[in-house]
Amino acid sequence: MARPPSRRPGINRKAQYSLFASYVVAVVGAVAGLLLVVIAIFDPTGFAGLRTVTAEVTRPISVGLKNMVSGISSVDEVLAAYWRAGSQNVSLRRQVEADRNRIIEARAIAQENARLKRLLKLVDEDQSDLLTARLISSSSGSTRRFARLNAGRWQGVRPGMPVRAAEGLVGRIDSTTPNTSEVLLLTDTGNIVPVRRANDSVPAISTGGGDGSLEIRALSAGRNPFKPGDLLVTSGIGGIYQPNIPVAVVVRVQGEIAWGFPLANPSRIDAVVVERAFEEVVTRQDPAVTSAEETPSGNASAP
Repeated sequence: MARPPSRRPGINRKAQYSLFASYVVAVVGAVAGLLLVVIAIFDPTGFAGLRTVTAEVTRPISVGLKNMVSGISSVDEVLAAYWRAGSQNVSLRRQVEADRNRIIEARAIAQENARLKRLLKLVDEDQSDLLTARLISSSSGSTRRFARLNAGRWQGVRPGMPVRAAEGLVGRIDSTTPNTSEVLLLTDTGNIVPVRRANDSVPAISTGGGDGSLEIRALSAGRNPFKPGDLLVTSGIGGIYQPNIPVAVVVRVQGEIAWGFPLANPSRIDAVVVERAFEEVVTRQDPAVTSAEETPSGNASAP
């Protein structure tokens, strides 16, 4: 009678080596994590350098993973469009979203155009766009909501610059490396955006909920003026974001707080536009400011 094979890892040499290798990997990972924590606490400058190097090294990998995730996520849309007929067709849905955002911007611009030109003396040419870039990754499971951009300091990107897509506002630049940037998304709890209702300009403040939603509070005291379906755009207050950029749609009202979802979903966005701050654009376009900067104070003459 043949001797039954032993199931103990000590007798099976291959299993023994695998078990030993797993222990080594676990110990090395724990040591590396502890080392990173120590560096972050006692040498923040060195830790920032490590983050910069890591961002540069992982950039090609992030680009490849983003393309792979985009390709996989589009499979379910194609299948749903096939099984649910024309009402769920992917191209039609995207066209409807694009048309809706154009209508929102057109209504907001028609209402504010005369006042902006009269008060700020803006010209018709828009000089806010800096460059077009791609989102190569975004966070979805943590309380902090960031996305990574494949453009950085060497391309002219600076912290505080707004980031928008065709669907609406995405967020603003938080930090940069030579060739990448961290975008603080609208849904992050640290991102506060002045907004207004598109149809009647009711002012409000949008704050990230940390879970993919937005908390919207009206600036006026009294009854909550918002209702589900309201469309919100940027107001231009604060000097960072251009006015009339689509931001979110209200989905729920609870007491004095309205909850909404951003129109631009970072997980489904590929190309974005990095813009100059609204205050910088207005300063560039205001002829009074330009002439004051160009005229030396010593040459000013009394009338």
